[in-house]
Amino acid sequence: MYNPLSLLIIGVLTLGLFAWVLWPKRGLLAWWQRSQLDRKRVLIEDALKYLYDCEYKSKDANIDNLSENLNIPGEQAEELIGNLEKTGLIISKKDQLHLTETGRNYALRVIRIHRIWERYLADETSIAAKDWHHEADLKEHLLSFEDANILASEMGNPVFDPHGDPIPSVSGEIPDYAGVALDTMEVGTSGIITHIEDEPHTVYLQILALGLNPGTNIIITEKTPEKIAFVADGERCILAPVFAKNVTVVRTKPHSKSIEEETKKYRRLTDLKPKETAVVSGISKACRGQQRQRLMDFGIVPGTHVTIEMQSTFGDPTAYRVLDAVIALRKEHAQHIYIEQQQ
Repeated sequence: MYNPLSLLIIGVLTLGLFAWVLWPKRGLLAWWQRSQLDRKRVLIEDALKYLYDCEYKSKDANIDNLSENLNIPGEQAEELIGNLEKTGLIISKKDQLHLTETGRNYALRVIRIHRIWERYLADETSIAAKDWHHEADLKEHLLSFEDANILASEMGNPVFDPHGDPIPSVSGEIPDYAGVALDTMEVGTSGIITHIEDEPHTVYLQILALGLNPGTNIIITEKTPEKIAFVADGERCILAPVFAKNVTVVRTKPHSKSIEEETKKYRRLTDLKPKETAVVSGISKACRGQQRQRLMDFGIVPGTHVTIEMQSTFGDPTAYRVLDAVIALRKEHAQHIYIEQQQ
Protein backbone atom coordinates (compact mmCIF):
# COMPACT_ATOMS: atom_id res chain seq x y z
CA MET A 1 0.00 0.00 0.00
CA TYR A 2 1.05 3.58 -0.63
CA ASN A 3 1.77 5.73 2.37
CA PRO A 4 0.08 9.15 2.62
CA LEU A 5 3.19 11.00 1.44
CA SER A 6 3.41 8.91 -1.74
CA LEU A 7 -0.28 9.48 -2.47
CA LEU A 8 0.19 13.20 -1.95
CA ILE A 9 3.14 13.29 -4.35
CA ILE A 10 1.22 11.26 -6.96
CA GLY A 11 -1.78 13.57 -6.57
CA VAL A 12 0.34 16.71 -6.98
CA LEU A 13 2.07 15.28 -10.04
CA THR A 14 -1.27 14.27 -11.57
CA LEU A 15 -2.71 17.74 -11.00
CA GLY A 16 0.47 19.25 -12.44
CA LEU A 17 0.18 17.06 -15.55
CA PHE A 18 -3.46 18.03 -16.09
CA ALA A 19 -2.58 21.69 -15.59
CA TRP A 20 0.28 21.43 -18.12
CA VAL A 21 -2.04 19.87 -20.69
CA LEU A 22 -5.20 21.93 -20.09
CA TRP A 23 -3.86 25.31 -18.91
CA PRO A 24 -5.64 28.04 -20.93
CA LYS A 25 -3.43 29.73 -23.59
CA ARG A 26 -0.22 28.17 -22.28
CA GLY A 27 -0.99 24.48 -21.90
CA LEU A 28 -0.09 21.64 -24.25
CA LEU A 29 -3.62 21.48 -25.66
CA ALA A 30 -3.66 25.23 -26.34
CA TRP A 31 -0.25 24.95 -28.04
CA TRP A 32 -1.50 22.06 -30.20
CA GLN A 33 -4.61 24.02 -31.19
CA ARG A 34 -2.47 27.05 -32.13
CA SER A 35 -0.13 24.89 -34.17
CA GLN A 36 -3.09 23.47 -36.11
CA LEU A 37 -4.34 26.98 -36.82
CA ASP A 38 -0.82 28.04 -37.83
CA ARG A 39 -0.56 25.10 -40.25
CA LYS A 40 -3.88 26.05 -41.82
CA ARG A 41 -2.82 29.69 -42.13
CA VAL A 42 0.52 28.74 -43.69
CA LEU A 43 -1.27 26.51 -46.22
CA ILE A 44 -3.74 29.28 -47.06
CA GLU A 45 -0.96 31.84 -47.54
CA ASP A 46 1.11 29.45 -49.65
CA ALA A 47 -1.93 28.75 -51.83
CA LEU A 48 -2.62 32.45 -52.34
CA LYS A 49 1.02 33.08 -53.24
CA TYR A 50 0.93 30.32 -55.82
CA LEU A 51 -2.34 31.50 -57.35
CA TYR A 52 -0.99 35.04 -57.58
CA ASP A 53 2.16 33.77 -59.32
CA CYS A 54 -0.05 31.98 -61.88
CA GLU A 55 -2.05 35.14 -62.42
CA TYR A 56 1.08 37.31 -62.72
CA LYS A 57 2.65 35.00 -65.30
CA SER A 58 -0.62 34.22 -67.13
CA LYS A 59 -0.49 30.51 -66.28
CA ASP A 60 -3.43 28.17 -65.65
CA ALA A 61 -4.36 27.61 -62.03
CA ASN A 62 -6.46 24.56 -61.20
CA ILE A 63 -6.80 22.06 -58.41
CA ASP A 64 -4.25 19.67 -59.89
CA ASN A 65 -1.34 22.08 -60.20
CA LEU A 66 -2.23 23.66 -56.85
CA SER A 67 -2.08 20.22 -55.25
CA GLU A 68 1.26 19.53 -56.92
CA ASN A 69 2.78 22.88 -55.98
CA LEU A 70 1.76 22.63 -52.32
CA ASN A 71 2.64 18.93 -52.22
CA ILE A 72 -0.70 17.95 -50.72
CA PRO A 73 -3.18 15.20 -51.76
CA GLY A 74 -6.10 16.07 -54.00
CA GLU A 75 -8.65 15.65 -51.22
CA GLN A 76 -6.83 18.16 -49.03
CA ALA A 77 -6.52 20.55 -51.98
CA GLU A 78 -10.30 20.34 -52.54
CA GLU A 79 -10.94 21.12 -48.88
CA LEU A 80 -8.49 24.04 -49.03
CA ILE A 81 -10.17 25.47 -52.14
CA GLY A 82 -13.55 25.16 -50.46
CA ASN A 83 -12.31 27.13 -47.43
CA LEU A 84 -10.75 29.81 -49.65
CA GLU A 85 -14.04 30.20 -51.54
CA LYS A 86 -16.08 30.40 -48.33
CA THR A 87 -13.84 33.16 -46.98
CA GLY A 88 -14.07 35.10 -50.23
CA LEU A 89 -10.39 34.81 -51.15
CA ILE A 90 -10.86 32.96 -54.46
CA ILE A 91 -13.54 32.06 -56.98
CA SER A 92 -13.68 29.02 -59.25
CA LYS A 93 -14.78 29.29 -62.89
CA LYS A 94 -14.71 26.35 -65.32
CA ASP A 95 -12.16 24.47 -63.20
CA GLN A 96 -9.89 27.54 -63.11
CA LEU A 97 -9.05 29.25 -59.82
CA HIS A 98 -9.02 33.05 -59.62
CA LEU A 99 -8.13 35.38 -56.77
CA THR A 100 -10.70 37.88 -55.58
CA GLU A 101 -9.56 41.43 -54.82
CA THR A 102 -9.33 40.47 -51.14
CA GLY A 103 -7.35 37.34 -51.94
CA ARG A 104 -5.01 39.26 -54.23
CA ASN A 105 -4.31 41.88 -51.56
CA TYR A 106 -3.63 39.16 -48.99
CA ALA A 107 -1.25 37.39 -51.40
CA LEU A 108 0.64 40.60 -52.15
CA ARG A 109 1.19 41.27 -48.44
CA VAL A 110 2.72 37.82 -47.96
CA ILE A 111 4.82 38.20 -51.12
CA ARG A 112 6.06 41.62 -49.96
CA ILE A 113 7.20 40.18 -46.62
CA HIS A 114 8.91 37.23 -48.35
CA ARG A 115 10.84 39.35 -50.85
CA ILE A 116 11.84 42.01 -48.33
CA TRP A 117 13.26 39.29 -46.12
CA GLU A 118 15.17 37.75 -49.05
CA ARG A 119 16.61 41.20 -49.82
CA TYR A 120 17.63 41.54 -46.18
CA LEU A 121 19.33 38.13 -46.16
CA ALA A 122 21.21 38.94 -49.37
CA ASP A 123 22.38 42.42 -48.41
CA GLU A 124 22.74 42.35 -44.66
CA THR A 125 23.82 38.81 -43.74
CA SER A 126 26.31 36.18 -44.84
CA ILE A 127 23.64 33.50 -45.40
CA ALA A 128 24.32 31.59 -48.63
CA ALA A 129 22.20 32.36 -51.69
CA LYS A 130 20.91 28.78 -51.79
CA ASP A 131 19.23 29.31 -48.41
CA TRP A 132 17.52 32.68 -48.98
CA HIS A 133 14.26 31.30 -50.34
CA HIS A 134 13.81 28.65 -47.65
CA GLU A 135 14.53 31.12 -44.85
CA ALA A 136 12.09 33.64 -46.33
CA ASP A 137 9.44 30.93 -46.74
CA LEU A 138 9.52 30.50 -42.97
CA LYS A 139 9.75 34.18 -42.08
CA GLU A 140 6.88 35.30 -44.31
CA HIS A 141 4.41 33.59 -41.96
CA LEU A 142 5.98 35.02 -38.79
CA LEU A 143 7.01 38.59 -39.59
CA SER A 144 4.21 41.15 -39.38
CA PHE A 145 3.44 43.41 -42.33
CA GLU A 146 4.27 46.45 -40.21
CA ASP A 147 7.68 45.08 -39.17
CA ALA A 148 8.46 44.17 -42.79
CA ASN A 149 7.71 47.76 -43.83
CA ILE A 150 10.03 49.10 -41.13
CA LEU A 151 12.78 46.74 -42.32
CA ALA A 152 12.25 47.85 -45.93
CA SER A 153 12.51 51.49 -44.90
CA GLU A 154 15.80 50.82 -43.10
CA MET A 155 17.17 49.24 -46.32
CA GLY A 156 16.10 52.18 -48.48
CA ASN A 157 12.84 50.59 -49.72
CA PRO A 158 14.30 48.17 -52.32
CA VAL A 159 12.11 47.45 -55.35
CA PHE A 160 13.51 44.03 -56.31
CA ASP A 161 14.51 40.95 -54.33
CA PRO A 162 17.91 39.30 -55.02
CA HIS A 163 16.38 36.92 -57.58
CA GLY A 164 15.02 39.84 -59.62
CA ASP A 165 11.40 39.53 -58.51
CA PRO A 166 9.69 42.92 -57.96
CA ILE A 167 8.76 43.73 -54.38
CA PRO A 168 5.11 44.86 -54.13
CA SER A 169 4.70 48.36 -52.72
CA VAL A 170 2.95 48.95 -49.41
CA SER A 171 -0.26 49.61 -51.34
CA GLY A 172 0.16 46.45 -53.45
CA GLU A 173 1.43 47.96 -56.68
CA ILE A 174 3.79 45.79 -58.75
CA PRO A 175 5.23 46.22 -62.28
CA ASP A 176 4.07 43.96 -65.11
CA TYR A 177 6.00 40.78 -65.88
CA ALA A 178 8.61 41.44 -68.59
CA GLY A 179 11.37 39.57 -70.40
CA VAL A 180 11.72 36.24 -72.18
CA ALA A 181 12.96 32.84 -71.05
CA LEU A 182 16.62 32.16 -71.85
CA ASP A 183 15.71 29.03 -73.80
CA THR A 184 13.77 31.12 -76.37
CA MET A 185 16.74 33.27 -77.38
CA GLU A 186 18.56 32.64 -80.65
CA VAL A 187 22.27 32.35 -81.38
CA GLY A 188 23.94 35.76 -81.60
CA THR A 189 21.34 37.57 -79.50
CA SER A 190 22.26 39.23 -76.25
CA GLY A 191 20.52 40.39 -73.11
CA ILE A 192 20.63 41.06 -69.40
CA ILE A 193 19.36 38.54 -66.87
CA THR A 194 16.55 40.14 -64.89
CA HIS A 195 15.17 37.20 -62.94
CA ILE A 196 16.15 33.71 -61.81
CA GLU A 197 13.41 31.39 -60.59
CA ASP A 198 14.35 29.88 -57.22
CA GLU A 199 12.07 26.84 -57.48
CA PRO A 200 12.53 23.93 -57.94
CA HIS A 201 15.49 24.14 -55.61
CA THR A 202 17.59 21.58 -57.51
CA VAL A 203 17.31 23.60 -60.71
CA TYR A 204 18.13 26.82 -58.86
CA LEU A 205 21.29 25.25 -57.43
CA GLN A 206 22.44 24.33 -60.95
CA ILE A 207 21.90 27.91 -62.16
CA LEU A 208 23.56 29.30 -59.05
CA ALA A 209 26.62 27.09 -59.63
CA LEU A 210 27.22 28.93 -62.93
CA GLY A 211 27.38 32.25 -61.10
CA LEU A 212 24.31 33.64 -62.87
CA ASN A 213 22.54 36.57 -61.21
CA PRO A 214 20.16 39.37 -62.13
CA GLY A 215 22.23 41.98 -63.93
CA THR A 216 24.49 39.46 -65.70
CA ASN A 217 25.12 40.23 -69.38
CA ILE A 218 24.82 37.26 -71.73
CA ILE A 219 25.41 36.43 -75.39
CA ILE A 220 24.02 33.21 -76.91
CA THR A 221 26.76 31.32 -78.77
CA GLU A 222 25.22 27.92 -79.49
CA LYS A 223 21.80 26.28 -79.28
CA THR A 224 20.81 22.65 -79.76
CA PRO A 225 17.94 20.52 -78.42
CA GLU A 226 20.33 19.30 -75.71
CA LYS A 227 22.05 22.51 -74.60
CA ILE A 228 22.25 26.29 -74.73
CA ALA A 229 25.78 27.73 -74.67
CA PHE A 230 26.33 31.39 -73.83
CA VAL A 231 28.85 33.83 -72.44
CA ALA A 232 27.83 35.37 -69.11
CA ASP A 233 29.95 38.33 -68.00
CA GLY A 234 32.91 36.84 -69.81
CA GLU A 235 32.42 33.28 -68.56
CA ARG A 236 31.40 30.50 -70.95
CA CYS A 237 28.38 28.62 -69.64
CA ILE A 238 26.12 25.76 -70.70
CA LEU A 239 22.59 25.01 -69.53
CA ALA A 240 20.05 22.37 -70.50
CA PRO A 241 16.99 24.02 -72.12
CA VAL A 242 14.75 22.78 -69.32
CA PHE A 243 16.94 24.67 -66.82
CA ALA A 244 17.24 27.74 -69.06
CA LYS A 245 13.44 28.17 -68.85
CA ASN A 246 13.96 29.39 -65.28
CA VAL A 247 16.14 32.32 -66.34
CA THR A 248 14.42 35.49 -67.58
CA VAL A 249 16.28 37.85 -69.90
CA VAL A 250 15.55 41.28 -71.31
CA ARG A 251 16.97 41.53 -74.81
CA THR A 252 19.58 44.19 -75.63
CA LYS A 253 20.94 45.48 -78.92
CA PRO A 254 23.27 43.10 -80.79
CA HIS A 255 26.96 43.54 -79.93
CA SER A 256 29.26 44.76 -82.69
CA LYS A 257 32.30 43.24 -80.97
CA SER A 258 33.33 39.61 -81.27
CA ILE A 259 32.75 37.12 -78.45
CA GLU A 260 36.49 37.22 -77.69
CA GLU A 261 36.46 41.02 -77.42
CA GLU A 262 33.40 40.94 -75.18
CA THR A 263 35.03 38.34 -72.96
CA LYS A 264 38.07 40.57 -72.39
CA LYS A 265 35.76 43.14 -70.77
CA TYR A 266 35.17 40.70 -67.93
CA ARG A 267 38.68 39.62 -67.05
CA ARG A 268 38.83 38.64 -63.38
CA LEU A 269 41.34 39.27 -60.65
CA THR A 270 42.08 35.55 -60.57
CA ASP A 271 43.44 35.95 -64.14
CA LEU A 272 46.10 38.43 -63.02
CA LYS A 273 49.67 37.12 -63.22
CA PRO A 274 52.68 38.02 -61.06
CA LYS A 275 54.31 41.37 -61.98
CA GLU A 276 51.18 42.45 -63.87
CA THR A 277 49.23 45.52 -62.81
CA ALA A 278 45.53 45.95 -63.46
CA VAL A 279 42.79 48.42 -62.70
CA VAL A 280 39.59 47.37 -60.93
CA SER A 281 36.60 47.90 -63.23
CA GLY A 282 33.89 46.56 -60.94
CA ILE A 283 32.57 43.87 -58.63
CA SER A 284 30.27 41.10 -59.80
CA LYS A 285 26.60 41.36 -58.80
CA ALA A 286 26.98 37.86 -57.39
CA CYS A 287 29.01 39.40 -54.58
CA ARG A 288 26.57 40.90 -52.09
CA GLY A 289 26.09 42.05 -48.55
CA GLN A 290 28.92 41.81 -46.05
CA GLN A 291 31.28 40.20 -48.55
CA ARG A 292 30.85 43.06 -51.03
CA GLN A 293 31.23 45.66 -48.28
CA ARG A 294 34.42 43.96 -47.09
CA LEU A 295 35.99 44.22 -50.55
CA MET A 296 35.01 47.87 -50.83
CA ASP A 297 36.47 48.55 -47.38
CA PHE A 298 39.74 47.11 -48.68
CA GLY A 299 39.70 49.71 -51.46
CA ILE A 300 38.40 47.39 -54.20
CA VAL A 301 36.49 50.03 -56.16
CA PRO A 302 36.56 51.02 -59.85
CA GLY A 303 39.82 52.78 -60.74
CA THR A 304 41.95 51.17 -58.03
CA HIS A 305 45.28 49.68 -59.17
CA VAL A 306 46.01 46.10 -58.10
CA THR A 307 49.16 43.97 -58.31
CA ILE A 308 50.09 40.55 -56.97
CA GLU A 309 52.38 40.87 -53.98
CA MET A 310 52.75 37.21 -53.06
CA GLN A 311 51.18 33.82 -53.73
CA SER A 312 50.86 30.97 -51.27
CA THR A 313 52.33 27.58 -52.12
CA PHE A 314 49.11 26.37 -53.71
CA GLY A 315 48.06 29.77 -55.05
CA ASP A 316 45.18 30.25 -52.63
CA PRO A 317 45.01 32.71 -50.99
CA THR A 318 46.95 35.34 -52.92
CA ALA A 319 48.27 38.57 -51.46
CA TYR A 320 47.44 41.67 -53.52
CA ARG A 321 48.72 45.20 -53.14
CA VAL A 322 45.77 47.58 -53.15
CA LEU A 323 46.56 51.26 -52.64
CA ASP A 324 49.15 51.26 -49.82
CA ALA A 325 48.06 48.01 -48.21
CA VAL A 326 48.51 44.29 -48.84
CA ILE A 327 45.39 42.13 -48.56
CA ALA A 328 44.92 38.37 -48.87
CA LEU A 329 42.02 37.09 -50.94
CA ARG A 330 40.90 33.57 -51.72
CA LYS A 331 39.95 32.64 -55.27
CA GLU A 332 36.27 32.39 -54.34
CA HIS A 333 36.36 36.11 -53.49
CA ALA A 334 38.89 37.34 -56.08
CA GLN A 335 36.85 35.87 -58.94
CA HIS A 336 34.12 38.41 -58.22
CA ILE A 337 36.45 41.33 -59.02
CA TYR A 338 36.59 42.52 -62.65
CA ILE A 339 39.80 44.11 -63.89
CA GLU A 340 41.19 45.84 -66.95
CA GLN A 341 44.79 45.32 -68.01
CA GLN A 342 46.85 48.48 -67.52
CA GLN A 343 48.34 49.64 -70.77
